Amino acid sequence: MLFASPLQPSGPSGPSGASGPSGPEAAALCLPERVALVNVPIAVTDYARALDLIDQHIAQGHRGYVCVTNVHTVMAAGEDPELRSALSGSVVNVPDGMPLVWALNALGHRLDDRVYGPELMWRASARAATAGTRFYLYGGRDQEALTRLTENLRRHHPGLQIVGGFSPPHRPLTAEEGKAIAEEINRTAPDIVWVGIGVPKQEKWMAAMRSRLQAPMLVGVGAAFDFHAGLVPQAPPRLQRAGLEWAYRMFREPRRLWRRYLRYNPRFVAAFAVQYLRHRRATTGR
Repeated sequence: MLFASPLQPSGPSGPSGASGPSGPEAAALCLPERVALVNVPIAVTDYARALDLIDQHIAQGHRGYVCVTNVHTVMAAGEDPELRSALSGSVVNVPDGMPLVWALNALGHRLDDRVYGPELMWRASARAATAGTRFYLYGGRDQEALTRLTENLRRHHPGLQIVGGFSPPHRPLTAEEGKAIAEEINRTAPDIVWVGIGVPKQEKWMAAMRSRLQAPMLVGVGAAFDFHAGLVPQAPPRLQRAGLEWAYRMFREPRRLWRRYLRYNPRFVAAFAVQYLRHRRATTGR
């Protein structure tokens, strides 16, 4: 076996490792409205509805994946057909960045807040500790960081069942490695596989692995692994609300992030301005 989960399972096996109802007896999923922002479908949703959708997939045995989407993701999809395909194939792309929330509201929708990946994972952990939902963690900087993440989540959410985890190498997996990790994840029977390997790798990985994994839900949350492991500080809440988290992160990690933000942020503003003008003409005739 190429991969062995270094994280010890916690708690008894949950009831949802096996496949759930399908066909006529399965209730229809309550999917949120989706709006194209710069040609990427973004859900008009909030934390509660996103978490309810994940729980519904688990309860009914549906299989899908969730992409936590920000300006970088939207603009990179315009240059990367594989990423664009992955976003198109998701159950939902939640608006992770405040600029996406503002853009949706400018088009006539009413969202009060974003669905921030780290916060989504944190709230899901609180729910799971009570409900018995089983987690697998795929990502992180290395195994030590993944162990710290696991310990922090269990400490803050007593009873949380984390049944395994793996920090993959920083390169594409070979076919043999991909087969081995799929077998390992399936052996641990999680309900949710949290994926933290960054954009666009995590979206592509979820799309490629979806048919090979039995877990009902895969959720890509990017830097949430580093934040919750205590390796990287999150931006202060006031900067997050002001849509300036990108500036804080660039200040903290300029060599890694400056090209991303200086490349994609102005392009998003320009592309959405064109979309907004078209929307205004269509709705007002002017």
